[in-house]
Amino acid sequence: MAIVIALGSNRAHGRHGAPRRVVAAALRALADAGIAVERRSRIHTTAPLGPSQRRYANAVAAVATDLPPGALLGLLHDIEDDFGRRRQRRWGARVLDLDLIAYHDRVRGGPGLYLPHPAMHLRRFVLAPMMEVAPTWRHPILGLTVRQMYARLTARR
Repeated sequence: MAIVIALGSNRAHGRHGAPRRVVAAALRALADAGIAVERRSRIHTTAPLGPSQRRYANAVAAVATDLPPGALLGLLHDIEDDFGRRRQRRWGARVLDLDLIAYHDRVRGGPGLYLPHPAMHLRRFVLAPMMEVAPTWRHPILGLTVRQMYARLTARR
């Protein structure tokens, strides 16, 4: 069982610096907000999705909290806002992106909160760092572990 948050940045921040440092600062911000970071991946450099040309710094953290999923998502949005996140364009460059990927084995659909994240199994930038943190976590809908989802995603076709 795990609560998993994906972290990403592809724009520098005035105080924290380059995207890798933004991700590290966001991990500290989670801890400062009372979210226990139990495990974290290394920071991966990944290609952007969509129109952005800037490479991303991505990581995943397994956390512990008593907050319910909606309140946790609200806290993640507050942290993004504190870092200067502006929700202008889907897949655009951003200082900080925090996504609630999984909340144990809960399944929930909208509005505004889908668990597990509906595209996690299609995103190498989520699954590769998640392999370091929770490789045996099982997707409650697909029935596959992170290891299996990653293997399917990266298999040669």
